[in-house]
Amino acid sequence: MILTRGARVTGGALCGVLAVIVASWLVRDARAAEFGQLWRYWAGFYEARPQVMPATSAMDAVLFVVYVAVAMAALRSSVGAPALVVTGVVTLGVRLPGLWSIGDRRMDHLFSEDLRSRALICAFVALAAGAALIITAAAGRRPPADAYEPTPTRPGPGAGVLAFLLLCAAGAVLIAWEIRQVVRYSEIFPDWYVGGDRVAQGLTSPPPGWATVLVALLCAYAGVSAAARATHARPFGLVAAALLLTGGVLGVIRVVHYDLLDDFGSLPVEDQLMVASWFFQAFASVAVLIALAPRGLADVRGPHGPGQDPWCGGPSGYGPAPQPGPAAPPYPGQRPPAPGYGYPQGGSGGFGPPPPPSPPSQPPPGW
Repeated sequence: MILTRGARVTGGALCGVLAVIVASWLVRDARAAEFGQLWRYWAGFYEARPQVMPATSAMDAVLFVVYVAVAMAALRSSVGAPALVVTGVVTLGVRLPGLWSIGDRRMDHLFSEDLRSRALICAFVALAAGAALIITAAAGRRPPADAYEPTPTRPGPGAGVLAFLLLCAAGAVLIAWEIRQVVRYSEIFPDWYVGGDRVAQGLTSPPPGWATVLVALLCAYAGVSAAARATHARPFGLVAAALLLTGGVLGVIRVVHYDLLDDFGSLPVEDQLMVASWFFQAFASVAVLIALAPRGLADVRGPHGPGQDPWCGGPSGYGPAPQPGPAAPPYPGQRPPAPGYGYPQGGSGGFGPPPPPSPPSQPPPGW
């Protein structure tokens, strides 16, 4: 199924609205907190001292890129429908905690009332747009008009297996660290997942634990879809890899900034595993992006339905072998062939109509 023209335009417009909302908050933070201090705050540097508390996180920067890419895909790509669905799901997951965290009393000391009001309005608009993306993708589907119209493509066998292994492994690593976080620092539960005074959280960004679980579940679902070579595996896998890349790159930046590789052997085992996890996330996300970015394989559709090649049939092509049709009727004067092998019986033994029958013998003269 592909999108109608109206659904493509609607999906592109909704993604544009979401991109404008995110861009406005990113510009606000870059101006108020200085960009140099802003990215240091995103990376988790201890010495970061922004002039004001940032309202965004590094996930917002990635979401801006995702919104722009999906807007283009909705207008032109054959995978526009699943791209709109995964964008709507991610938007709902990221913006939902803002409904209760923006109005929390701890935000009174960090952000002005006017800024919090605007953030709450933007959260409602983003949630409405995310739900509208899913509805548009579901209601705007149509079958291809003919056998040559592009249809959603599937990842190749090698790309699907690679994406399955890397995304599911990355999701398992994230969940394992979340379990370790709750066991070791049980006092921050449940603020780590729903927000609270004991965790650092931006005005428009979700709580750290909520965001991590969201990315882990998305990676697991995208990995299983890639193994099944579903038509929605490529957009889901690309968005999951983009979000996973954020944590991996920021982790590698922290490793380089604090020279953790120089003293890697002297680090505690848990810190060594954390460093290895950051590098693995960065590697896995880049590998999945490279594997799923190509167009993929389209279903071969023939005149009798999907899966049949319009030019080939039988053992040398796809689909069942063509059935023989009825024999052509003989032209006038042609006798039907006799059963068995060899030349047709009767006539002169060659091709063409048989000679006319001989006239009857005449009696000898005089009889």
